[in-house]
Amino acid sequence: MSHTSTNIVRADQPPRMPPTRYQGSKRRFLGWMGSLLDRLEFETALDAFGGSGAVAHLLKGRGKQVVYNDLLSFNYQVGLALIENDAVTLDEGDIARITTPDPSRVYDDFIQRTFGGIYYTDVENRWLDVVTQNIRQLSCRYVRALAYYALFQSALAKRPYNLFHRKNLYLRQAEVRRGFGNKVSWDRAFAEHFRTHARRGSAAVFGNGLPCRAVQSDAANVAGDFDLVYLDTPYINARGIGVDYSAFYHFLEGLVRYDEWPELVDWESKHLRMRRVPSPWASPVEVHDAFRGLFHRFADSVLVVSYRSDGIPSPEELTALLRAVKPRVSVHFCDRYRYALSTNKHAKEMLLVGIG
Repeated sequence: MSHTSTNIVRADQPPRMPPTRYQGSKRRFLGWMGSLLDRLEFETALDAFGGSGAVAHLLKGRGKQVVYNDLLSFNYQVGLALIENDAVTLDEGDIARITTPDPSRVYDDFIQRTFGGIYYTDVENRWLDVVTQNIRQLSCRYVRALAYYALFQSALAKRPYNLFHRKNLYLRQAEVRRGFGNKVSWDRAFAEHFRTHARRGSAAVFGNGLPCRAVQSDAANVAGDFDLVYLDTPYINARGIGVDYSAFYHFLEGLVRYDEWPELVDWESKHLRMRRVPSPWASPVEVHDAFRGLFHRFADSVLVVSYRSDGIPSPEELTALLRAVKPRVSVHFCDRYRYALSTNKHAKEMLLVGIG
């Protein structure tokens, strides 16, 4: 059975956030960001676009009362697993039961009969059908969330580019010399990946003595007041092309919404993505008003905004929007890292801080 432990650690000694292949994760920037956030006075915090959970996990480790929010169902499960959960972990028995077919059950084969030749092999698709349905039967929400977390990380590890943006199983299977990717990881069995990520996720669980929460909402509709609000919105590049997380990770969303999945699929798309839902965060025309609305919604909080220096809005535009509600705005750039999939080698990670 899954077990809980008295896993309350000192806030200055939290476990590290596990590595992730999630695009846009701030995990590699945490040292730089932490040094800036430590200069600010706050006790409660909202991570309004929680994503991988890296920043919420950092703030929780700093002894803050954190609310993690994300609109996507699969990301909400990550928030439950690593932010709201403060004691529940997976043991080896849990892992074995989750990854083993129950001979008394009849399993749906939706993934196997729908996604053949698109993302994974037939054997892998069948494994995903079984494990997803096993996870759905788990009674404890935190055990379930940790299992989903391990499943998501496993699914990403076996995908070229770690995305679900196109039908490209052939990249894994082609017998050619490779200039990119990790064929060893692609070919490693799902069960082995799952065990690794279940252990890593469990090792990242801790409590800081405060009730942290995960919620699933549009960022502007999150209820409550917070000393600090952290905004890591989707990014729009200088050409006006936005990062659409729902399109990149629709398959992970489907794993959580398994029973609804057939009604959500865009059956006209080659890679059977979910039907698109328009978002102002992917529109260069609407994004300025979207930022303006969030800044006014959380005008009483310290506002911390992550973005890239080469995006829309520009650093100057974002600064002006933030100054409309905050008289003191500072802008910080990190020169330490380059974005792996970006052709713009001059782009920098940027953090804007509005106080006052």
